[in-house]
Amino acid sequence: MTEEKKNPEGKVAKKLKIEIRKPEDFKQVYAIGALGGHSPYDFRIGFYNDSPKGFDKSSNSQVVQRSIETEVILSPLAALELSHWLEQHIRDYEAMFGPITRVQKQPPKMKQPEDTSEIQGYI
Repeated sequence: MTEEKKNPEGKVAKKLKIEIRKPEDFKQVYAIGALGGHSPYDFRIGFYNDSPKGFDKSSNSQVVQRSIETEVILSPLAALELSHWLEQHIRDYEAMFGPITRVQKQPPKMKQPEDTSEIQGYI
């Protein structure tokens, strides 16, 4: 990848050549969600997947195991650049495929037996 930069006088400055490589231990992670926060020094984003584990009769609640797959730590500037990059790619995606919509949770059609999960797919 080569990028040209112009200086304030409008002249083309030196070219920057970026070589992209993936190390041998590179891995991809699929995630259904993210969580995190920030401090004055960095932004932290943990990417996770959820797995339904059943029904807890004692608390009358669905049990879901949330596994943090990986965490990315970014400087404030890198987080801002990521935000702009994501916004642009979302605009490009929606221009090509249409708006991205959230799945609406549908009301249950009938009472679930206690030994089955109310969750069908992702939360």
